[in-house]
Amino acid sequence: MNRRTFLKIFGASTALAAMPGCSTTEAKAAKKPKGPMTLRTNPTTGDKVSILGYGCMRLPKIDGSDEYDQDEVNRQVDYAMKSGVNYYDTSPRYCEGKSEAIMGKALSRHPRDSYFIATKLSNFDPSTWSYEESVKMFEDSLKNLQTDYIDYLLLHSVGGDKQDMGLDSMGLFNTRFIDNGVLDFLKKERDGGRIRNLGFSYHGDVKIFDHLLKMHDDGEVHWDFVQIQLNYLDWNNAKKSNDRNTDAEYLYNELAKRNIPSVIMEPLLGGRLAKVDNHVLGQMKQRRPDDTPAAWAFRFAATPPQVLCVLSGMTKMENIEENVATYSSLEPLTDDENVFLEKIAQHILDYPSIPCTECKYCMPCPFGVDIPTIFAHYNKALLDGNVVESPDSPNYEKAKRTFLVGYDRKVEPRRQADHCIGCGGCLSDCAQHIQIPTELHKIDAYVDHLKRN
Repeated sequence: MNRRTFLKIFGASTALAAMPGCSTTEAKAAKKPKGPMTLRTNPTTGDKVSILGYGCMRLPKIDGSDEYDQDEVNRQVDYAMKSGVNYYDTSPRYCEGKSEAIMGKALSRHPRDSYFIATKLSNFDPSTWSYEESVKMFEDSLKNLQTDYIDYLLLHSVGGDKQDMGLDSMGLFNTRFIDNGVLDFLKKERDGGRIRNLGFSYHGDVKIFDHLLKMHDDGEVHWDFVQIQLNYLDWNNAKKSNDRNTDAEYLYNELAKRNIPSVIMEPLLGGRLAKVDNHVLGQMKQRRPDDTPAAWAFRFAATPPQVLCVLSGMTKMENIEENVATYSSLEPLTDDENVFLEKIAQHILDYPSIPCTECKYCMPCPFGVDIPTIFAHYNKALLDGNVVESPDSPNYEKAKRTFLVGYDRKVEPRRQADHCIGCGGCLSDCAQHIQIPTELHKIDAYVDHLKRN
């Protein structure tokens, strides 16, 4: 691969390597809670919900094992509860299908009226599209969570498509929830009290988002809340940052004018906004020395007044401690700080990484490719300055060795990017709409470049 081809493939992303001292870790939070946990009121039920929500997609595992650490989950939940966190978001799909049962054990040790459970009807797979299988999934959620009602039930991930089955986003939505009578079932369950709030989480095609809000306007269904992706990179740069077809600003405003509260996912964009280069970090520290990049992102996500709750996947106790401190009590962003983050967003867009959140919806790959780990390694190398375009660069040999050694350590050779055949089976499952085969082939080309030069 010659220099011209290399630059065409990697473009501006490699420019980050020229930036000195890129940082991949957050400084540990020095601040302590300034007051009680900030609460927001659900206008439908009057629930007083903690602005910080406990995301249960990635729970801690026992060191050196693939087994989830129930004792550590219990310990973290106890701390979160003591700190005023009362919203817990899970799914039948999370943690290889184990998240609900793990959280059921942890939460059932506390009084049921002291916390709110959010879970989802995650009927992604065609085998779960029937009325019977979807109802079974809901009943299983109740059993696994050890409860007889769900506080916040979501239609999971509306807006995607299933191109391999000839279903566009609207066709897939109708197949999963309308034609089979599942939405009617859920509305009856809400009327009967086994669901207290009914909503949906939105990923993808904005025409589905608009269609569901029209259903709300027309009285077909009342949405009590909606879960959207919102962060300072996606606020008005979604099309540039991750190939979404609408901005978070539009989504939030459409909900706010209907008085539908927003629950926020991906405030850190899969960790992307917690790991910033030293140029950005220095500017943030100059303004607020005690705040980490994550704290800036969490304050942004919670500042809009119609935001009910901001979810964070907190696998380590220090993550919980920092986020509790940020939201106890919330200090909303000033107008000047909003302008500052707009400039930071533009800087990040000038040096793009792959917007993978490691949700693992693309897994397993039928050809064994470890997609999330490959993307995570590439992004880390990019932030560390170890993606270098030319053998003439001063640190080329060191960066080359670091990239290749790390790649082989983190990703088994039989699961590396060169095993992607470009089948595209992962595309419809990616909530971030990443062109996964294209990105894998770029990384494979870069690895080949390193080995040849």
